[in-house]
Amino acid sequence: MEGRRFRRFGMPRRNPQTHSPNLLPTHTHTPSASTISCCYCDYKFWAFNDPLFHLGRNHSLPLKAWFSVGVGFGLTALLAASLLLIFELGRALTLFPNHLLLDTFLSSVSANPLNDAVYVVVATLVSVSVHEFGHALAAASEGIRMEYVAVFVACIFPGALVAFNDDVMQALPCFTALRVYCAGIWHNAVCCAVCGLALLLLPVLLFPFYIHGESPMVLGVPSTSPLSGYLSRGDVIVSVDGVPIRNAQEWMDMAAFLNELSLNDGNHNVDVQSVGTVSNRKGYCVPNPMMEESKQMLILDNQYSCPDGLTSFTTVPCAYTSINIEKTYCLNAKDVVKLNKCGDGWPPTITNGSNCICSQDESCLSPIQIPGLIWVEVTYSRPYSLECLRVRRKSFADSRYSDSMESNCGGTFVFVGNVISMARSVQLTAYRPRWAFPLGTYLPNVLERILRCTFQVSLTLALLNSLPVYLLDGESILEASLLHFTLLSPRKRRTVVQVCLFGGTVISILAFLRIVLYGL
Repeated sequence: MEGRRFRRFGMPRRNPQTHSPNLLPTHTHTPSASTISCCYCDYKFWAFNDPLFHLGRNHSLPLKAWFSVGVGFGLTALLAASLLLIFELGRALTLFPNHLLLDTFLSSVSANPLNDAVYVVVATLVSVSVHEFGHALAAASEGIRMEYVAVFVACIFPGALVAFNDDVMQALPCFTALRVYCAGIWHNAVCCAVCGLALLLLPVLLFPFYIHGESPMVLGVPSTSPLSGYLSRGDVIVSVDGVPIRNAQEWMDMAAFLNELSLNDGNHNVDVQSVGTVSNRKGYCVPNPMMEESKQMLILDNQYSCPDGLTSFTTVPCAYTSINIEKTYCLNAKDVVKLNKCGDGWPPTITNGSNCICSQDESCLSPIQIPGLIWVEVTYSRPYSLECLRVRRKSFADSRYSDSMESNCGGTFVFVGNVISMARSVQLTAYRPRWAFPLGTYLPNVLERILRCTFQVSLTLALLNSLPVYLLDGESILEASLLHFTLLSPRKRRTVVQVCLFGGTVISILAFLRIVLYGL
């Protein structure tokens, strides 16, 4: 939240002793001070006054050009925000249909990224500092000293402001004042652009230390996750059902695809002895000797089941036909998933485009599943585990240890259940450290979240201050622009400003309440 910094335009007050505008504050301040009242408290400090003033004066010409560009952006943002508020009023009066751009605008304004309070606090500090730094630097480039910087809490809303001498601001030419008023919005927009560019270039910047986009790494698996016990922090997801996974988005997309595929193929399932259903899409080429050694199914309460640790499989043909299953097998899923695959439920690269690739001494078996649950193969590796690192070091010296690397450095497990819930239950990152160091595992994820959160908070701050409402930058920008670009008389100008501010404030409050209470 931004506080009011400037008194509205009018005739400049004069010093009763000199009868001339008081261009610079002549009194001194203690290093800091505070004000406390019933609904308001603040903390003022003056430590940045001289450094910022000297910085602005030493680079006055380029800064004036920079903030002149900001005036164009600020006026465009004010016009766009005013039009969107008109659309919101029209939609409230059922004059206009739902407007996608307006919904996006209001969502950004009301967005509250509270997934992690630490990231929100850091992003808010950065965004507010950038905003206030813009105002202070723009004023310093015009030769105006700020009086103080303050952080405050009004009721329950925190905020910050930079204060200037009222007489000095009223004596400024309108376009000069606009450079100061629009500087905060302009700097927030630049902050958003910097964050977006940093997100795009982050893989390049971190390339010497991290591998990006090859396979996602697990950052955390909650104890309530269905994958708890299968995956752990530092594991790398290699593939799902044989399809390579390169990042977290592909992990979610694959889960959604498998879920949709299971819904579409529901009509192809065949009932099997009241046990469940068999999907004709996924199969494994099981050697006949392994089938002969398999254990028979148990009959419990008139239902068939396998002993603990074994999974039910049944023979299926290579194409979809109506068949009667006469025999089922109980096999160890860990052994079966290592075999060749058959059926058309796998990617063509795995089955070479053929539904039946089993040899004569093999049979295509498919798992029997409970209705509503999906059979999914997840292949993972553990390159940073102590056992894997130890085995890798030994394998360089002795080739006998190479065979044990697979068991220590990863493998494949089968998940049977809700794949959407499975995919959402783990936290992944697209960055893998090139060397094993614990703190480095989280660094790219922390940087990404800070940049995204700062982008969102800075955008929200710019949009809020573009609104023609009371107590925000939009009020000063509106009044200064009317004075500079119109020929209205002072009385008419004040009337137009008051009508716009009152209407904008009311519509903004109603739009915010609609979003909070009812959603878009």
